[in-house]
Amino acid sequence: MRPPSRFPHRGMRSPGAKAWFGILPFLLFAVAFMLLPAGNILVGSFQDGKGNFTLKNILNLARPNIVRSYMVTVQISLATAAAGCLFGFLMAWAVIKGGLPKWVRAFLTTFSGVASNFAGVPLAFAFISTLGRMGLVTAIIQLVFGISLYDAGFSLYSFWGLCLTYLYFQLPLMVLIIEPSIDGMKREWREASENLGASNLQYWRYVALPVLLPSLLASFILLFGNAFGAYATAYALTGGLLNLVPILIGAQIRGDVLHDPNLGYALALGMVIIMLVCIMAYSALQKRASRWVA
Repeated sequence: MRPPSRFPHRGMRSPGAKAWFGILPFLLFAVAFMLLPAGNILVGSFQDGKGNFTLKNILNLARPNIVRSYMVTVQISLATAAAGCLFGFLMAWAVIKGGLPKWVRAFLTTFSGVASNFAGVPLAFAFISTLGRMGLVTAIIQLVFGISLYDAGFSLYSFWGLCLTYLYFQLPLMVLIIEPSIDGMKREWREASENLGASNLQYWRYVALPVLLPSLLASFILLFGNAFGAYATAYALTGGLLNLVPILIGAQIRGDVLHDPNLGYALALGMVIIMLVCIMAYSALQKRASRWVA
């Protein structure tokens, strides 16, 4: 029989100063770049140019041009999130469960990690060089097939052109975040359903989709928030032709004609609220989906 330990408190020490010191850089970063800016936006939304309290900025959010800007931004975010979820999921399922060589998954994962972070002005310039009026692909299609994309109605600088550009980083992001959920789909589940006489459609309806649905919904919300907050790509590509909320905020804060920083703070507050709802919904769905990830 082991004698009782002379130091029963060992191994059960509460976190000390050293543990808190380890996360101090993160706390400082969160305060400096998240809490303080969010607090400044909240306060500025209820102030006028002289610092007096007012509800005018919040009430101005109901102006038709601002409502339209939110609607266009939400529409672009929904369209790119839906397309990114669908095609990104199909790509991930094909390389993981489709029997393709392992190097294909390694290549796709590596490319997705790079492409999901390729955005902003470089991405806009890349698409202008490729699908702009004088872009490489546009010129090749004109030369080989005799078809002018822009005469046919296509425009990179329109709603659907911006959606196409957003998909460049939405698709690989979907691949990265859905891979763990697909890996968690056990082969025994399909084998058991087949042994019970279930068809492929029944397997997807009663087994695969119920398991993957929380992850798919969480991925959709994440892609929606990713597109909703994009600014540099849209501004560099369209030059402000599309009335998106991030572009309108920039015009209010830095513009010469539409210079109303406090209205810009109110616009940003609306975006923050929408993003907080997305984050909370994403966290809840991810918590539910994690039960099936081995």
